[in-house]
Amino acid sequence: MKKWFIASVLLTLLHPVLAAAPKKIVTLGGSLTEIVYALNAEAHLVAVDQSSIYPPAASKLPKVGYYRAFSVEGVLSQKPDLILASDQAGPPEALAKLQRTGVPVIVLPSAPNLAALEKRISGIASVLQEEEKGKSMIANLKREVTPAPASHTRALLLISRSGSPEGAGNETTADAILKLAGLRNVLAKQNGYKPLSMESIAALQPDVIVLSTMSIQNLGGMEKVLAMPGLAQTPAAKNKKIVVMDDLLLLGFGPRLPEALQQLKQVR
Repeated sequence: MKKWFIASVLLTLLHPVLAAAPKKIVTLGGSLTEIVYALNAEAHLVAVDQSSIYPPAASKLPKVGYYRAFSVEGVLSQKPDLILASDQAGPPEALAKLQRTGVPVIVLPSAPNLAALEKRISGIASVLQEEEKGKSMIANLKREVTPAPASHTRALLLISRSGSPEGAGNETTADAILKLAGLRNVLAKQNGYKPLSMESIAALQPDVIVLSTMSIQNLGGMEKVLAMPGLAQTPAAKNKKIVVMDDLLLLGFGPRLPEALQQLKQVR
């Protein structure tokens, strides 16, 4: 909560620094990159971080590392006149070093809720002098994103960075999006992400299992996932209710949030 408050303060303080629309932008956060593209301002992007995987064109831009472990030198080598950073960008000393260089750094809130998403959009639209497009995006989101009534459908969201899968509990973007879609998170009593054994997955008996595209790849593909002993015993696997989305769509809480919710609502 403290980080999100600081981000809002920084956003307010730094807006007046920019007298003209920026021409060379570096983004530290996939959701921020996606917003820049949604505002049709991608021509000004000179580099992005590794989480910027959508749209596909963003993957072709120079990379400055992962936004939680970015390279200060890599960012500055692009000679940006604006840096857009998630409040989760880091490490903290790296972000502080960037802010001391004199290059405008706009830190935006990453909280997985509509209010923070609106702040991300309005903040970026304002600094890019695309306020009307930003207002239109926010209006569309408000119209299209309506929390679904809670259902009895039990959902498990798994991610796999390497090795064993981890289940998403409370206080995660994953939990927030499941709730918005009206799904019941089987790990709601757990905080954050924790490794799950196959026996634990079987015991949870989820009706739906949600995975990111990268997680499926890391686990060896859909056939191997469905054949995992514990997972194969779940109603989700037996009924083939496995939802797969690209990582940024599923966990970015960005402009494509309505699309993500629509896919999840279809399996309720």
